[in-house]
Amino acid sequence: MTRIVAGAAGGRRLKVPPGQTTRPTSDRVREALFSALEAAGAVRGARVLDLYAGSGALGLEAASRGAERVVLVEADRRAAQVARANAAALALPGVRVVADRVERHLGAAAAAGERYDLALLDPPYPLGEDELAAVLGALAPLLAPGATVVVERSTRSPRPRWPDALEPGRERRYGETAVWTAHRADDADDDRDGGGGEDGDGRTDG
Repeated sequence: MTRIVAGAAGGRRLKVPPGQTTRPTSDRVREALFSALEAAGAVRGARVLDLYAGSGALGLEAASRGAERVVLVEADRRAAQVARANAAALALPGVRVVADRVERHLGAAAAAGERYDLALLDPPYPLGEDELAAVLGALAPLLAPGATVVVERSTRSPRPRWPDALEPGRERRYGETAVWTAHRADDADDDRDGGGGEDGDGRTDG
């Protein structure tokens, strides 16, 4: 069962897409991730971009916790329909679902002058590292000052290749899941993720 962990819609269940086209983030990982993001002041009032959104669990969690605007981007049509159904059921304000390829949406968003404070990426395992690096490069111009980027991957995946515009932050591991963060390089001295320390499993940062 997948659910919203906390906030206005805390405890509400979410539908998940059928089959293996998406990889939902576990409630445990979302709880730990958003606890850190909230402690850093990166969620409430934020403009959020959820790429490879799947069911929309990450973006909808942000909306539940007070994000101002959330855009869920998912290329798989069935998954996008599930994300729309979840957004409609929760009726959280400021949520929009876009059924499109991430790369194409980033280009359109850049042309429209959109800016985001928090970007959440949970790409499918088959996505190659070169493709992910290209997406991060295309994302960078859309980030507002002080923006935070979160990438969730398998612990077997290498560290993301961050573009020069992004300053690498913390790495956390939760079982088989690794979560990396980065911040806009022009705000590198502001550790919006709370600095070093231990993650939810008691491991120190990598």
